[in-house]
Amino acid sequence: MKKLIVVTIVGFFAACVPARQFEETKAKYDAAVTDNKALQDKAMKAETKYNELNASTEVMRKDMEAIRRDTSVMGRSLRNLTVNYDQLDKTYRELLDVNDRLSKGNAQDAEILRKKYEAKLNELHALQDAANDLQRNLSDKEQKLAKMETELASREKRVKELESVINRKDSIVKALKNKLSAALLGFENNGLTITMKDGKVYVSLENQLLFKSGSYDVDEKGKDALRKLAKVLEQNPDINITVEGHTDTDKFGGSGSLKDNWDLSVMRATQIVKLLMSSATIEPKRLTAAGRGEFLPLDPANTEDAKKKNRRTEIILTPKLDELYELLNEK
Repeated sequence: MKKLIVVTIVGFFAACVPARQFEETKAKYDAAVTDNKALQDKAMKAETKYNELNASTEVMRKDMEAIRRDTSVMGRSLRNLTVNYDQLDKTYRELLDVNDRLSKGNAQDAEILRKKYEAKLNELHALQDAANDLQRNLSDKEQKLAKMETELASREKRVKELESVINRKDSIVKALKNKLSAALLGFENNGLTITMKDGKVYVSLENQLLFKSGSYDVDEKGKDALRKLAKVLEQNPDINITVEGHTDTDKFGGSGSLKDNWDLSVMRATQIVKLLMSSATIEPKRLTAAGRGEFLPLDPANTEDAKKKNRRTEIILTPKLDELYELLNEK
């Protein structure tokens, strides 16, 4: 997500604009810039946490598979040890019987039998110890596996909830694009384009539709398009609106309060924000006016066609990410 370069206007409006009105407008603009940056930071953090959660869930799933395999192998080993133990126990009983029968025989045979008996007994004890250790390890593995399965189920539930929120957001964006295309049908490909990118809707308006050269007063044709756009935005209160002004690289030849292309781009964005608010009921906190000047061109070439593309206003519509951010920060 690209970081916005938002520029405030430094200076005074033309002599006909009271200083207090300028200060109030500047304060509102600064507050909107701050809110917009906080929203972008929040969206970036949400995306990062979502990716981290998916990655850690996959690692846990692999660990569980490894534990399952270990548990299966240990189970087979324990069964084999049990069979061996039963066989040794049988041998042990046979030896006791033989020992009892030979106890009255000669001393040499008795000594040989005693040594065999002790060897078998030691082997039996070692096998019993190994079986006990294996049983304890198997029990620990099973407990760990059960705990991981519970945690994985919880994580998978969260991931599904996050995916559901993201899918709803994408559906909202797609539906919004369709509504805008229907409302602005007569303007598309006549100085206005609507596109989807990175989960946002971009409404791009060429300067020829909005402004005369060097001016920030919106033409009537542009006002008509913006009024129709405002009505759609009024019906979608969960969409944040950023208006970005862009210029070409030609030096601004104006005078008075506007000193350069940055000033001009900010004033154009501010005028459009005001027009949207006056055309429909839109909460001011949803709106941000930003000036990009000539520093984010669509075409970096220094040709007339390139300059025409770069002279534009972009209205960027972003679904609110509060629900997604809250889910990612749940403990």
